Amino acid sequence: MSILNQIKKPVQKELQEFDEFFSSYLQGNTPLLNIITSYVLKTKGKQIRPLLVFLSAKIFGNVHPSTYYAATFIELMHTATLIHDDVVDNALERRGMFSINALWKNKVAVLIGDYFLAKGLLLAVDKQEFRLLHIVSDAVKEMSEGELLQIEKARKLDISEELYYDIIRKKTATLIAACTLAGSVSVNTDETLNQQMKELGYSIGMAFQIKDDLFDFNMNNQTGKPAGNDIREQKYTLPIIHTFKVCSDKEKKQLKELLKNFKQDKKHIIEINQIIEKNNGFQYTENIMKNYIHQAKNILSALPHNEANEAMNLLIDYIIERHQ
Repeated sequence: MSILNQIKKPVQKELQEFDEFFSSYLQGNTPLLNIITSYVLKTKGKQIRPLLVFLSAKIFGNVHPSTYYAATFIELMHTATLIHDDVVDNALERRGMFSINALWKNKVAVLIGDYFLAKGLLLAVDKQEFRLLHIVSDAVKEMSEGELLQIEKARKLDISEELYYDIIRKKTATLIAACTLAGSVSVNTDETLNQQMKELGYSIGMAFQIKDDLFDFNMNNQTGKPAGNDIREQKYTLPIIHTFKVCSDKEKKQLKELLKNFKQDKKHIIEINQIIEKNNGFQYTENIMKNYIHQAKNILSALPHNEANEAMNLLIDYIIERHQ
């Protein structure tokens, strides 16, 4: 059994039921719409976000119908943002398959993303899940702010470590926190426990994004994105930020030149990696990631011990040990 199947085991039935509900809920009255939504369903990833929702609920007992609505709404919002991101980035592939905009052009892709957003909002309103509506809407707002903040600070080599954490908290950790909070809220009225689950999501999300940022320096990564993609887009992440803080003036000048005239080739990436490695940039970044993992596991240790808790622990390990 693969590690991911082992993680899914306590909520396997719920995930299957979620898949059925999700695909039926996407059906519309337009043939083109149904063709594209069927394609989207074929390209779905590892279902980490629905998995987080169901595990977060099941830590406290059995899931409720609200849990299914939470998982569906979050997956709709997440998918919509990915479709819109591909349009903005002019990305032609997602998860090894053609993106929606590559096959049906930008206008159709934007409309499909809007459809997913609208279906999510309608679900929350129709089911009177107003707390869920607030949780997810707040997450989407934060994600947008994070992306805008990163764009604003791009090309600036003096980005601080604190600003980097703020960006990735908004961009990535916020949605993971929405998953764990929504899962908990769907079965739980104890606000102290709900807030603990939200903090759990933030810690997992921060570790998840830092791991992603490390992939950008690995020429053998299996993420589907070429190494150096963040550098090419002038998104400077923790390994570079830390290196600038501690390296010599000579290395700083050399690194600035490499980043300014970056070419996405093996030679350039090797030279950048050598400077970072010499200044313990990768080790420092991994230590920060492990600190967030430690925080997450501390929160879990105080929650009910059951199969779902054990699976969440495994999921945290999977996040930092994954190769894609």
